[in-house]
This record gives sequence, structure tokens and C-alpha cells, in this order.
Amino acid sequence: MKLDSKEALKKLSNQNSPFLNLFEHGTLSVEIYKPEKVDLQQPHSRDEVYIIISGTGEFLNDGERTTFKPGDFLFVPAGVVHRFENFTEDFSTWVLFYGPEGGEQNQNDK
Repeated sequence: MKLDSKEALKKLSNQNSPFLNLFEHGTLSVEIYKPEKVDLQQPHSRDEVYIIISGTGEFLNDGERTTFKPGDFLFVPAGVVHRFENFTEDFSTWVLFYGPEGGEQNQNDK
């Protein structure tokens, strides 16, 4: 399976949503995400990885603010407040959800 960011963005533009689920296998879910002006995300129930496709901006992750650019890898544990801020109009990212509800760290604590 190959996912092409240009094809994915084209499919996304035909949707009425800032994200589109493109692939699932086991616990892995791959989406493309392109918010307009404001990122309205809420914490997710599974661990999550972002791989930035295009654009720049700032990423707030559990109170820590970092800048991002294309190619950057960002990790968010399940349940953590996070969002993209001050991003350019061309911002888009791959989103990978994986693992059990509550995240892998919680599973290790049992």
C-alpha cells in the first residue's frame, strides 16, 4: 500500500471535514489532516503521531510549545491536550493513531 500526499489532499478537498481516514490495519489508522485557520482538536483516546507534510507553525503538546516544519515527527500520548497554532495556509499532516484505547503507556502500568 502506498499513500501519496498529493492524492490524499485531493481526496480531502472533496470532503466536508479537515481530516480523512485513508488506511486501517489492526490498531493502526492513518489519516490526513488539514485544518482551516483554527485547530479544534480534542484529546484522543489512543496514542498519536503526526508527520508534517507541508507548512509551518507551532504545536502545543501538554503545555509545551514547539515549532514545526515539513518532515517533522510529533508524538502525542493518549488523552493529552494538543493543537496546532499559528500555522500557514498550506499546513497539512499525516496522522497515525495506534495501540489500545488509553494508550500504550497505560497498558504498561497494569
